[in-house]
Amino acid sequence: MQHESRNMNRQQDAKGVILTGYFSNSEVLPPASGVNNAEETESSSLSRRTGRYSVQSRLKNASGKPPYHRCNSQDSLDELFMDEYWTEVENITLSSEGKGDAEPQEEVQLKVPDEGEQEKAWLTEAGLATLFDESASDPEDMMGLLFTLTRTQAAAVEKRFETIRKRNKHHHIPDVRDIFKLPGTLESKEDEAKSTERSENGKRNITTDGQVVGQGNGAGPSEQSVSEPETDINLELSFSDQALSYKEGSKASSEALTDTDDKLSNFKLSRDKTGLTKMGDLSPQDMKKVHRLVLIEMTALFDTTGIDLKAHKAVKLKVKESGLFGVPLATLLEQDQRRQPGTKVPIILQRLIFHIEEEGLDTEGLLRIPGSATRVKAVHVELEGKFYEGLFSWESLKQHDAASLLKLFIRELPHPLLTVEYLSAFMAVLKLPTKKQQLQALNLVVLLLPESSRDVLKALMEFLQRVIDHKEQNKMTLNNVAVVMAPNIFMFKGFRNKISMQQELSMATETANIVRLLIRYQNLLWTIPKFIMNQVRKQNTENQKKISKDRAMRKLLKKIAYDREKPEKQEKPPSEVDSSSQGFIRVQAPQFSKVSMAVQLTEELQASDVLSHFLSQKSSVSVKREALCLYEIGGNIKERCLDEDTYMKDLLELNPSAKWVIKWVIQR
Repeated sequence: MQHESRNMNRQQDAKGVILTGYFSNSEVLPPASGVNNAEETESSSLSRRTGRYSVQSRLKNASGKPPYHRCNSQDSLDELFMDEYWTEVENITLSSEGKGDAEPQEEVQLKVPDEGEQEKAWLTEAGLATLFDESASDPEDMMGLLFTLTRTQAAAVEKRFETIRKRNKHHHIPDVRDIFKLPGTLESKEDEAKSTERSENGKRNITTDGQVVGQGNGAGPSEQSVSEPETDINLELSFSDQALSYKEGSKASSEALTDTDDKLSNFKLSRDKTGLTKMGDLSPQDMKKVHRLVLIEMTALFDTTGIDLKAHKAVKLKVKESGLFGVPLATLLEQDQRRQPGTKVPIILQRLIFHIEEEGLDTEGLLRIPGSATRVKAVHVELEGKFYEGLFSWESLKQHDAASLLKLFIRELPHPLLTVEYLSAFMAVLKLPTKKQQLQALNLVVLLLPESSRDVLKALMEFLQRVIDHKEQNKMTLNNVAVVMAPNIFMFKGFRNKISMQQELSMATETANIVRLLIRYQNLLWTIPKFIMNQVRKQNTENQKKISKDRAMRKLLKKIAYDREKPEKQEKPPSEVDSSSQGFIRVQAPQFSKVSMAVQLTEELQASDVLSHFLSQKSSVSVKREALCLYEIGGNIKERCLDEDTYMKDLLELNPSAKWVIKWVIQR
């Protein structure tokens, strides 16, 4: 009764207060399990309150800690672990209050676009603005994209297009049925299925991943349950198509919910003879195509599972233009790249991680035990003035203080590391019915992050995994690290002012679970799915057909105008035409003055073998093996750094026109 009375008073206080940003419970934050309808109504009303609650007021109840609700939608973190979450929240709040004389920083404000505007923004980001604005982009490029879409992806585009069309009846916008009669979209499902079977891995080489759909969770027909092992993540077929099959074929999910590190499913990627593609392996041109396709696929996945995903826009803030802490990632990387070209992760973050590891990862309570607030504040100021000049004394920096500075760096970013635009998508991941679908959605959302956010998040997750690797000594398990880091990653500037107490309680376990998935499955989450790569290749092929057609037309016109004989086809040099048919491939290494190197093509030849052969011939090359990469260039891909386990003969079948080039890769 006392708890209800306090909430009733808070509800009355909330009247007349306007929330200028963030999201509602109905959009992103499901009420915690075990809450009855009356409490749901109360929580919905409370979500409008923007008043600040101190940590102390949030923690007051009979047991001295916030009421805890076990979440049924994902693996549960027990109450003992969540105590560490609230302790970290209290440390963050006390740290913020201790910065009274620091330079004030604007709070992040979020805005939900109006209906119609949101759909237009989505279509524009997906490269389909021409659907509602003929002057927006190249219609031929749009046709190439539409040509590659799967059934569920096309349905996602239709849904957004129809919303705009209904709101603009007085304008001339073509009927959606006319647009989606394009060859290769809705009318060519059988061709698409056949194309998928011929995709990157080559079906004859993969024995366990030919079929789809969350079998480990009691889904789908029995034949599929036999063909795909429980822990395999199928990257061969569209995630949204898999979700549709699961939805149509399953009555209920019987996933086992556990709460210990070692009980999380050991999901893995199936063997792929043409090699896995990681973020950073592709050219900017192909990455642009990947982004568009991933956005469409993510939306299709949420549509298929009945989850309404609302996008948000960040209101422009006045931010620092120099310094280390509280500086936008893009600005920080720009100033770092002037010092170290090619830098992908801010130098200050790299240096903090290096220092913590140099001191040793066996320290008990690493990341959990806070550093001295006074020392951290003083070091913060000293780093701002001395870091770039090389005058800061790292020897005097204590390990727990360095860990606190690392967390401070993440929290002080003007915009959330996971971005305003995709924060709600990260939260919505846990609404999906199976752990496999949650990982597939998380994979897509990670790929959508801006490059700077994605690279920093990856560096952070790799560091956290190294901390966990020493759990026997430092007592920091996956759960410990996740609950400590979750508020630092999700609680951006002004966060707690924008949500109710019930929302924060609901979010606590959810955010910790998301961080847990990001750490545990990072090798999977930064991988570009094969079906996306297949669509990129298909789109490049369609664009090349158009270019070839235009080139042939220009040649014909030139022939007519000047009456000159021009060959209809540009013959390839004999070495390129004959090499693979003669049983070898030619590899170039222009950065190392290697004009051409012949390598015998066998069934078992891998990219790693090509690199070894090159190094054995080029004894004068001083570069380390890990700094080299064999690239696939041309044909149906712009440029791709190959996974060393790639089988060259299988890849050659997928892309017969490709050239093979060894390059030196700078990684920072």
